Amino acid sequence: MNKIVIVMPAYNAEKTIEKTYHDIPKTLRDSAHIILVDDKSSDKTVSIARKLGLEVIRHHRNLGYGANQKTCYKHALKLKPDIVVMIHPDYQYDSSLTEELIRPLQDGWLHIMLGNRIRSRIEALEGGMPLYKYLGNRFLTFIENIILGLNLAEYHTGFRAYQSKVLKSLPLEKFSDDFVFDQEILIAATHAGYRIGEIPVPVRYFAEASSIDFAQSLVYGIMTVITLFKYVMHRLGIYPFPMFKHHD
Repeated sequence: MNKIVIVMPAYNAEKTIEKTYHDIPKTLRDSAHIILVDDKSSDKTVSIARKLGLEVIRHHRNLGYGANQKTCYKHALKLKPDIVVMIHPDYQYDSSLTEELIRPLQDGWLHIMLGNRIRSRIEALEGGMPLYKYLGNRFLTFIENIILGLNLAEYHTGFRAYQSKVLKSLPLEKFSDDFVFDQEILIAATHAGYRIGEIPVPVRYFAEASSIDFAQSLVYGIMTVITLFKYVMHRLGIYPFPMFKHHD
């Protein structure tokens, strides 16, 4: 039986963390080790997480979304898991689908699984995704598929699962401490030859769910394009970027 560790990178998630936790299938709640990393929240995220029985790790200052994930994976790997699942505790993603997300990893034919929110344009927009985010998501995904040679429906999801060897082999500390970390890890994993799959998940945008604003989204998009440019330069042998170096 695979050992599963679930990580939750949290920031001011007091209104949603309990719902997210209780949506995780009971079999996983009982068997998986769940870690919440709090990035210096100003609300009751930490106290609620502790009441739920989660392992809680706190940053003494706000380090950023990417830095939060680095802490998540560093502590998860200490437990020697087979699979590490990331679930945002803001209830934007349907954690009841976690078992479906990890099944291809348990079967061993994929290395990374993503929860795809863009099954259709209508569902994405009716689920509350802002139009500018939908358009940006579609544009970046289109460019990434062309450059990386993949055919994924969405790269920009916060519901993910990794075989632990992926996280062990990639130079996570070389990645950004900001939001573009999500793209750097997928692009570097593709370069390393890891296979990525996805399942459809519902779209849930609402007031309590965390979401970056237009300015942050713009920076994120620009940094994603820059990362793709670095990938091309590295693949062509023009310049070796440390973020694409990996080990078995």
